[in-house]
This record gives sequence, structure tokens and C-alpha cells, in this order.
Amino acid sequence: MTQDVLSTEELGFATVINTSRASISHLESSTDLTLGTYLDALTHGESLSSSDEDLPIKAPSPGESRRRVLEHCLKRLSDLELDAGGYVEEYLCHQYRSHFQASTIRNTYTGLVLYLGFIKEKGKAGIENVDREDLEAFVEHEQDRGLKPGTVKLRLEIVKAFLRFMIDKGVLDEDVFPWRLKVKVPETLPRAMDPDEVDRLLAVKGSVRDRAMILLLLRTGMRIGELLQTRVMDVVMEEQKILIYEGEKNQRGRVVYFSEDAKLALQAWLKKRDPAVQLLFYGYGGRALSYSAARIMFLKYLEKAGLSHKGYTLHCLRHTYATELINARMPMECLEKLLGHSRLEVTQRYAVLTDKTKEEEYFKAMAVIERRERDEHYRCDRELQEILEKTQLLPPYGEELYESP
Repeated sequence: MTQDVLSTEELGFATVINTSRASISHLESSTDLTLGTYLDALTHGESLSSSDEDLPIKAPSPGESRRRVLEHCLKRLSDLELDAGGYVEEYLCHQYRSHFQASTIRNTYTGLVLYLGFIKEKGKAGIENVDREDLEAFVEHEQDRGLKPGTVKLRLEIVKAFLRFMIDKGVLDEDVFPWRLKVKVPETLPRAMDPDEVDRLLAVKGSVRDRAMILLLLRTGMRIGELLQTRVMDVVMEEQKILIYEGEKNQRGRVVYFSEDAKLALQAWLKKRDPAVQLLFYGYGGRALSYSAARIMFLKYLEKAGLSHKGYTLHCLRHTYATELINARMPMECLEKLLGHSRLEVTQRYAVLTDKTKEEEYFKAMAVIERRERDEHYRCDRELQEILEKTQLLPPYGEELYESP
């Protein structure tokens, strides 16, 4: 298996969660479709069927998404015919039984297919013959591909978890586990938009649906995956809040609130949307929107606002939300609950970016330095300094010291 094929597999599973079961089954059963056509259909969330009778309008539950991803992974795994495919299948089923999220199962499939394809190209006959050096070489290979440190770290953790699973089954020895192998990830600052850039973004004329999506992301701090899974029944318009029953990353439920401008945009969208669809935001025919579709929409807005060169992503709206609330003096503990973070330390990253008190104190002190002004506490008393220079606080000891014989 070549690296190009593996990269194609990696791309194909980036959007399978938001693809309907009908479109998947139709694509897999067709004999006239190329792999490129198949992946293109997955990316845009479109079915190649000409019939619209079985288009889903019901929002898929998390359990349905998990089962769909597992089945798709197992189907693609059987087509690849890897040497350790049976072990990977068993491990994916183990993750499903342990209630791992659909994105975790998908990422595990991608990481293990890449790893097993790599060791196969190295000439290893089976998973039983791998050693610690193979994983080190795989990490170097992923780094040489130009992947970000966070992605390489994720691949490493996936393979290490799989190796631990194989050790517990007795397939591998404890010696092959790379205990000390780690990937250091830079602690980058969150990227937030400036207030004037936010105004330029909101001034863009667009569809009612897209404007409501952008404003909700900006005013609630929701992750894009959480918003795409939100149903109409999860919105409490009178109290201006949205119930997130299961967080996208840590599976912790929370309540978020939206502002008056977001409420007006949402009300305008509710008047136009199809009431038969359970999802709050949807694509053509009531199908769930994919992340790729939402990303393309956001990039168009950035281009119209003249901000495409900034490199902002949908997640930057969440960073902007947190930044503006900290600037408005919201307590950190309250913001932690709104963002759905598991640890306060994660929320405190935004304080490094937006600590207005520290900023004001710095410029206040720097203004004093630039004017060469000093108050009484900073003045240097020259007379006292001369006295200290003349005074010997520790006079030399006059007697000589002799060593003991």
C-alpha cells in the first residue's frame, strides 16, 4: 500500500460522520464510481442518487453516528487487506463497546492504517514482529511529511494505545512498548479576531442561515461540531439558551446562552427553515451539514469581509467569544463552565492573551519610564548611597586562621 493511498483513506474519513447512511450505501454499491468521485461526494455531503424519496430529515443520534462510523471503518478495513486487519477490527469494536466517540474511532482507524501500511512497506511480515524502533521511525516519517506536531502526537498516542491493547492480549511483549517516546507540542496562544474585524465580518451580506450560524458561534462559544448537531428542540428561545446534552470533546453536557443579536438572526432563520427537519441547521434536502460545508461557507464570508489573508478558522470564533468575555471581566470559573472545559488551566490560556489589567499596568509603568519620572519610592538617595559605600558592613576578620594539624 503506497502513502498516496493511505493519504486518500485519511481524507475520506474526515467527513464520514455527517454523511447519511443512504448515500454511503449507494456509493459503495455503485460500480461506475471512481474513488475520487466517492471521496468528493463524502466531502460535500451529497448523494449521487437521483432519487430524493429517502433523504433523511431526522437528526442522527450520537449512537447512530458511532455505529455508522464503525461499520464504514470495518468495511474499508476489509478492502485494504492489511496483515493485522483482524486485530485492528477487534480494537475498533473494543472502542465502540467502551463508548468512544465517533471521531475517536475514525481517527484510530486512520492512524492505525497509516502505521500498519508503514511497517508493511518496511518489510515486516506481521504485527507480531514490530519493535520499538518501528514506532520511532513512523513518528519521524510523519514529521517528514510536514504534519503539525499535534497531529503527529495524536498518531503516536493512537498507536501506543493499540500496542497496549495487543500487549494485554498477549500478542506482543512488554519490551516493544515505547514508554519514553513523546512528541512535544508547542503551547500556542488562541487566535481571536479583533473587534473591528468582527464588525467587518458581521457586516457581510449573506443568507439568513449562514448569518445565524456565524452569530451563534460567536455569541455562544460552541464548537462547530456541537452546533451542527444541535436540534431545534435544544433551543430555549425565551431564555436565550441552548442545551448541549453531550459535549463534542469531553462528552460533558452544558448550557450556553446567546445574545440579542444572535436571537434576532436565529428567529429570522426559524421562519424560513423547514419545520420537518429536526436539526437546527441543515443542508440540501434536510441532510446534516458537514464540517467541510460549514468551513467553505465561513471562508466565503472572510473573503467578502477582506479577511481571507488572516487565516481565521471557524474555531477562531470560539476564541473570540472567550476573549471578549474576559475583556468584559467575566470570572474565569464561569467562563470555564460556558466553554465546557474539563480543567481551569485550559481556560486560563485566554487570560494570557487578554489580561487587560496586566496590559494597563504595563503601559502605565512604561509611560512613567518614558517621561523619566520617578516617585519617592523609586528615587535614589545619593547621600545614603555614599554613606553605604564608606561603611564596611562586614569588616575583615583580623586574626589569621590556621588549619588543624
